[in-house]
Amino acid sequence: MVINLEIFKAYDIRGVYPEEINEEIVYKIAQAYTKFLNFPTKVALGRDVRLSSPKLWEAAANGLVDAGVDVIDIGCGSTDMYYFAVANYGLDGGLMITASHNTREYNGMKMVREKAIPISGDTGINDIKGLVLSDFSHKADNKGTIEKIDLFDGYIKKMASFIDSKKIKSFKIVANANFGMAGNVINSLKKSIPMEIVELNFKPDGNFPKGKPDPLISENRKEMELRVVQESADFGVTWDADADRCFFVDSNGRFIEGSYISSILAKIMLDKKNGGKIISDPRIRRPIQAVANENNGDLIFCKSGHSFIKEKMRQVDAVYAGENSGHYFFKDYFYCDNGMIPFLLMLEYLSANPNTNLSQLNDHYKSRFPVSGEINVSVAQSVQEIIDKLKEKYQDGKEDDIDGLSIEYPDWRFNVRSSNTEPVIRINIEADSNELLGQKKQELLSTI
Repeated sequence: MVINLEIFKAYDIRGVYPEEINEEIVYKIAQAYTKFLNFPTKVALGRDVRLSSPKLWEAAANGLVDAGVDVIDIGCGSTDMYYFAVANYGLDGGLMITASHNTREYNGMKMVREKAIPISGDTGINDIKGLVLSDFSHKADNKGTIEKIDLFDGYIKKMASFIDSKKIKSFKIVANANFGMAGNVINSLKKSIPMEIVELNFKPDGNFPKGKPDPLISENRKEMELRVVQESADFGVTWDADADRCFFVDSNGRFIEGSYISSILAKIMLDKKNGGKIISDPRIRRPIQAVANENNGDLIFCKSGHSFIKEKMRQVDAVYAGENSGHYFFKDYFYCDNGMIPFLLMLEYLSANPNTNLSQLNDHYKSRFPVSGEINVSVAQSVQEIIDKLKEKYQDGKEDDIDGLSIEYPDWRFNVRSSNTEPVIRINIEADSNELLGQKKQELLSTI
């Protein structure tokens, strides 16, 4: 069997089904996972809505059971639910069959150890890859068992525990589940939390009939943005297919940058906890730095990527962390990211502040902290060549290399970094004014 090593990514395993990832490969990965964790006792196994997920789930289950591991079958769910299963039930680890927001022909695996601590490239995926390539196999004398559990109600209770549902005002919300698992969760939450939901793409469908289920692609938000205006809704919210990322649009149908949402969530959590440590990736700094300064927060910057952020959160005991890509992490959710908690916190915040709406908040952040949004550029030369060129051109600025290259001046700053998942570089720029932002954007792009 020939294995395409490109399926072993920085944060997970992902490839086209069945050419790059199939039942045979998933079985081998599951077997290698048991060896890497020194043959755990009980492991959660979940899957997303993709059409190939049931077959790959079965292959993974066989790999675990043959190695003597008991499988806790959590069924079809979101990535958030899989974290909940491992951490809440005190399991030794977990596997999730998912390709997140990739197009329908893809599938893959996410892996965690106990407490839902992620296994990424440098904390285990490379070791597991080595075991797979060495054709590792283990057939235990006593096979493991498979036990199906229904964790949905427990998960919903955990979500609701983040807010005081009695204080929630009913808002009209356009919600886009992108044919993933978020729709089922919303339908359950609205039984106990007041909300008027205009449903978009709520029925799970692994064909993803409207294309790649990734709300970061602006084309994919247009349906929701238009519907928010047509319905005179208070705001719109959307999730990717595995429902671990969350994005908002205001009542005017305008997308709200992830850096602004992260800053609002940081303020909410600092208010709830009476201050504390918060973490952000360094792509955009100014909005969340201001929130930290004004709300008794101690802001720490960390390289982007969920494994880095979760590790740093545990190290410093941070109450909250945000990535500008739509991942938001909470100490009270096992230091994990969650796509539903931000939505609920936003409901609670807007209910407690009836004179404030998301359009006003969006205007406030746009005027005070102009940002470019993430610009993706395909480049012929190496990322290091580009970084060296930028270091030379902007050598009089304040430089840091927490994640890629950041250079800061009193009135503007930028961050350039390579992508862990695509052959592009990602550029983020922020400035004191939109005029300066536009100038620096042109200057940077022409330099690159």
